[in-house]
Amino acid sequence: MSGQRVQPADDAHVAEAARVLRAGGLVAFPTETVYGLGADASNDDAVARIFAAKARPKFNPLIVHVLDIDAAAAHVRIDDRARTLASRFWPGPLSLVLPRREDSALSLLVSAGLDTVAIRAPRGDVAQALIAATDRPIAAPSANRSGEVSPTTAEHVADSLGDAVDIILDGGPCPVGVESTVLDLSGEVPVLLRPGGLAVEELETVVGPLRRAGEGEVARSPGMLARHYAPSRPLRLDARAVRADEALLAFGVEVPAGAAEALNLSPSGDTTEAAANLFAMLRTLDRPEFAAIAVMPIPEHGLGLAINDRLRRAAGARS
Repeated sequence: MSGQRVQPADDAHVAEAARVLRAGGLVAFPTETVYGLGADASNDDAVARIFAAKARPKFNPLIVHVLDIDAAAAHVRIDDRARTLASRFWPGPLSLVLPRREDSALSLLVSAGLDTVAIRAPRGDVAQALIAATDRPIAAPSANRSGEVSPTTAEHVADSLGDAVDIILDGGPCPVGVESTVLDLSGEVPVLLRPGGLAVEELETVVGPLRRAGEGEVARSPGMLARHYAPSRPLRLDARAVRADEALLAFGVEVPAGAAEALNLSPSGDTTEAAANLFAMLRTLDRPEFAAIAVMPIPEHGLGLAINDRLRRAAGARS
């Protein structure tokens, strides 16, 4: 099953992709958030292939994708909070970290040695059809090499992973454009591990104020490494002016002049539109002729929280 194959996400190719997954292969597929690199989550060897393909640190857990809350209950312990959140937001861009059931068939590699599992039911016809056809839980981090910008099109996957993936199902651009929000329900107090495609304000209407995970805490979900989602060009955040040798990632109506090239995440200042454009525009501006990518300030509300989280991790120590 070697070689890169980009295929339309029609019924025949979804069925073929399910056969590849059941045989231990890797399939990249679109969700509402980003493209995922899928493997049979109950197959140790297949899950290990994800880590190898992504060059991913073993201590960074994977998110398991299932059809619904009943499928999740075979692998994690569901409390009233989880059931309420799933009934409200699944299928959708919310991952829940829950205690792992002792009788779960999931590979221990998906939990990276922890006693919890990050799990979600993705929205989107292709993802739902693939999970149903495979009839197994699918471990699926973003379909790119670890630390790189996450993919929102099939072309991004092909550029990043090449022939490390057996089939790439092309379902067009991902509508949300940032990864799922991750909420840890393994303790008494809900903890926000990663802001993402579901706004924190919506979560808090159901579970109340959330505690944010602190620096240095055990990584119970993807996206908690200090430097992550990184393009090769340095990022300069909160830029209100731009140099002639920089590219500009703009936001809103008032855009400073003088950049070598500029792309606007959302001319109207819509954080949802900005989230959908974030990774694709970062990739477009990540070119060696630019000394850096200057990024205009993004408001810290709605999906702006998730966008700024990604940008700060991408900037790392270089900002």
